[in-house]
Amino acid sequence: MCTSVLYKNQGFSYFGRNLDLQFAMGNSVIVTPRNYEFKFKETDSIQSHAAMVGMTINADNYPLYFEAVNEYGVGIAGLNFSGFAEYNPEKVEGKVNIGSFELIPYLLSSAKSIDDIKKMAQDINIRAISY
Repeated sequence: MCTSVLYKNQGFSYFGRNLDLQFAMGNSVIVTPRNYEFKFKETDSIQSHAAMVGMTINADNYPLYFEAVNEYGVGIAGLNFSGFAEYNPEKVEGKVNIGSFELIPYLLSSAKSIDDIKKMAQDINIRAISY
């Protein structure tokens, strides 16, 4: 299980989290520059997007983010609560079908606010697919 904390003070937000795993995964800080092509398994790739930085596993030159923040200051953490998440095994027509490992770069590619995240999330179907 992962833990996160958000502290707000006088217009500033401070975020931290831990990754509660008993083994090393080769994770590191990765900066993804603007316009790095994000290829997704079941939806169109994104070629024009905001820069982002976060903790990742670099899988075949593709950043699998644990958490990240984009250049607009919007951040997302993928917290692990084993047994509490279930993803759709089926594609849904009219939705953006993405894997859970694709969610962070997809949302941070263009979100400039939490309201943007909320709006984008309405059109997403998180699929039970693996990298």
